[in-house]
Amino acid sequence: MAALRNPAAGSNGYNETPGDGETLLRSGLSLRHMRMIVALDDHGRVSAAAQVMNISQPAASRMIAEMEAVLEVKLCERLPRGITLTPYGKALARRARSILLEMREVDREISELKAGKGGSVFLGAVTAPAIELAVPAIREIRRIYPRIEITMQVETSNVLARELIATRHDFIIARIPDDLNPRLFESRVIGVEKACLIVRRGHPLTMGSVVRLEDTAAYDWVFQSGGSPLRQAMESNFLNRNIALPDRILNTSSLLLTLVMVAQSDAIAPVSVQVAKFIQNPDGLAGAIDVVQTEFDIEVRPYSLITVRNRALSPAAKMLHDFILREVG
Repeated sequence: MAALRNPAAGSNGYNETPGDGETLLRSGLSLRHMRMIVALDDHGRVSAAAQVMNISQPAASRMIAEMEAVLEVKLCERLPRGITLTPYGKALARRARSILLEMREVDREISELKAGKGGSVFLGAVTAPAIELAVPAIREIRRIYPRIEITMQVETSNVLARELIATRHDFIIARIPDDLNPRLFESRVIGVEKACLIVRRGHPLTMGSVVRLEDTAAYDWVFQSGGSPLRQAMESNFLNRNIALPDRILNTSSLLLTLVMVAQSDAIAPVSVQVAKFIQNPDGLAGAIDVVQTEFDIEVRPYSLITVRNRALSPAAKMLHDFILREVG
């Protein structure tokens, strides 16, 4: 590694003005330093950051000391369990993340040009719009541009929003979590999710008339983890009717596990109407799952098309993003 210089030392006749960027450009800070500060921000432990960087913990500590020597500020504070970034560390991590994203995009675009591909897109979506919007849009885009490479993650909004901030997605179709600053994002509401209850074919709740909420209390439930919009919507139905919340619960974010549990037991699960329609059609799981006819509705918070504020999309990502936006009108 090139030796790091004190930025106050001057250099070869250049006039360095604080804040003009020249100091840092010639100080010896490298992309490895950028990766290190981002890893510290993501993991909160020097040992974990070292593992991500594939270096030893002492080497990671030396890299931190090098950055602090160049910048002449303390970047992190040691805690009994791990570290926390100082305001200086957080500022550097935020900018470093943007730099690494741009470098990733440069590498991606050059690799795609060399390979003759049509570009690549990384997106995430919660389940309902993944089925209703993303899959049809991907199908149409790939019909027009067959060489485009698309990677999609289906997860909860809490996971997707953090993955978006961490530059692992170009954009997401989800909801901004309550614990994140909405000013970090550009978002546009594009749909409302309705949900229903599903059970196995032949379940007792499908044998009679319309089901009341209190009729469901005696059964096992399969829920997404606490705090998910779908779970909040379902629990609000219980609370608003002064009915005790279910106490026999399996928590999982896996749709596959949810369907298996429902199909093989008397458990009940709330899912989006789009999921229920898919598993009931001939191409889905027709014959294994039924929708419960209820006297109540389950309405979930609207979902949005979300990007990180001031982060440019690649041409391929912008094409898919804008196609989805046009489809929802």
